[in-house]
Amino acid sequence: MVKAFKALFTLLSVATGTLFLYSAYTKLYPVQSFEYTLADQAHLSHKAASIAARFFVGLEAGLGSLIMLHFFGRRKWVLKAAFLLVTIFSIYLIWLWITAGNNVNCGCFGDAIWMSPAASLAKNAGLLAVLGLLIRFHNGFTYRWVNLSAVSFLIAAIASIYIFFPVFHRYKLDFTALYADSTLAPSTDLSKGKHIIAFLSPSCMHCRKAGLKIRNMQLRDPSIPIYIVIGGTKSDLKDFWKDSQAEDVPHTRLDQDPFMKYTHGLFPTILWVNNGEVEADTGYPELSETVIEKWRRGN
Repeated sequence: MVKAFKALFTLLSVATGTLFLYSAYTKLYPVQSFEYTLADQAHLSHKAASIAARFFVGLEAGLGSLIMLHFFGRRKWVLKAAFLLVTIFSIYLIWLWITAGNNVNCGCFGDAIWMSPAASLAKNAGLLAVLGLLIRFHNGFTYRWVNLSAVSFLIAAIASIYIFFPVFHRYKLDFTALYADSTLAPSTDLSKGKHIIAFLSPSCMHCRKAGLKIRNMQLRDPSIPIYIVIGGTKSDLKDFWKDSQAEDVPHTRLDQDPFMKYTHGLFPTILWVNNGEVEADTGYPELSETVIEKWRRGN
């Protein structure tokens, strides 16, 4: 019987840690979506939302890994910290339910799983019950340096998120090169309002995939404010249009030298521009109607 209970609690610990890790993963890819959720629902500034998003992702990932590996620390502070974190999330969910209603995605699993505040509260109630049982009945590793190892791992987990997914610093975009040639200048004033500007190289296969994704998004929602800038004014675009099918998407061409200054030699480069200020610089996998809609709704 004792062995059966030990096996059960071991499985519960692994399952709980895995749930924390999955929650962190869904918030991280893409992290911009979680930022916009915090900015919109918690009424945080863009900078505060960017910092908070990475902190919570790192905290969830660190605690989840430690719980899964049975590194509970002295007096099981890892499990207690996880219990406190879920409690804080639950209080936020109650506030969100009161202020925004139950027909909103709480963002607990990013955009991967749509979950209302009520459903997430039910999930959290079960999670708190499991954590309570683990705190009361389950022991992790108890070797001499387990506490130091747990603290160090958690700090490293949080720090790594800021290192590999750094907070983006906004900057004003210089539109001079884009409008220098009146025959190629965009018909839209990209310095006003919100626009997603995709810098694509015609010889880059990933750029062609980005162009195809953009084209399909605009077919589903023509109001999405995306503009394509194609590098080089002399290259033949026949193959590029064939692969990307994006010829009907608003676009212009730009000489190679200014194109390289905008992209720094990395493409595709996707700039999210708000009244002339670049708020994000992403790749094409982060593009989705859900993330763009959150961004458009924000300030």
